[in-house]
Formats: sequence, structure tokens, C-alpha cells
Amino acid sequence: MYKRTFGIVPRTFGGFFEDAVNSGLNRLNEEVSAYSAPVNIQENEKSFDLHVMAPGLKKEEFKIQLDKQILTISYDHKEETTEENKENNWIRSEFRVRSFKRSFTLNDKIDSSKINAKYADGILVVSLPKKEIQEAPVHEIAVN
Repeated sequence: MYKRTFGIVPRTFGGFFEDAVNSGLNRLNEEVSAYSAPVNIQENEKSFDLHVMAPGLKKEEFKIQLDKQILTISYDHKEETTEENKENNWIRSEFRVRSFKRSFTLNDKIDSSKINAKYADGILVVSLPKKEIQEAPVHEIAVN
């Protein structure tokens, strides 16, 4: 006889795992409606780089927009049901592609005219170049 765990009586180990994971995910999906793609921010000498984890997407599908000082990175996934998907005889499909939208407030240290982005190996890197700091020339001030 199996011991009750999490209020679930498993039939097999696989059934136990699926029941435990699915009951937690269903509650999570009901409570959290938006997906937020993970982002790492790296500072180096000449720029700040945003590394957005977004595997399996095409670079043309990203939308990167700068409105005043707000940089927004987004991807809008449209669910498509095709004949090919129906014919593949999937028993279970857990791969999920989700829409996301992330916004960042930029300060006056960023040269917004030189922002660029590259996508490779499932990571979108948005480079935010720093403005070149021009030091005021040193000059003498006469005392009158």
C-alpha cells in the first residue's frame, strides 16, 4: 500500500510524479497569468548588455521599441493549430511558447541612437552603449 503524499494516492511512480507536478502547475497557472522571460544584465566598459533567455524563437519575431526612456522587449505568440500538428499523433505536448513583454527605464548615460540586438543560441542580447563622457577642458579662470 502506498503512503499518502500531498493528498494524492499514486498508482505508479510515474503517476505520482505527474499528479504532484500537475496539481501544483494548475494552481500556478491560475494565479500567474503573465510570463516574464528571464533577463541577465551585464555591465562592461562600453555598454550594458541585456541577455534575454528566449529559446526556439526567430529573430524576426522579437519587437524591441524605445519610447522616450522606456525600452520594451516583447514577443507575441499566436497559437496555431495546423493539420501537421494533428497528424503527428502527439500523446502529450509540454513544449510551451509564451508571449512576453519586458520594459526597462534607461538613464541619460545610454546612447539610445546606438542600441543594437543580436539573437543566437536561444539568447537575445540587447546592447545599450554608454555615452562617451567628454571631460570639460581645464582652463584658468582669472580673478578680477
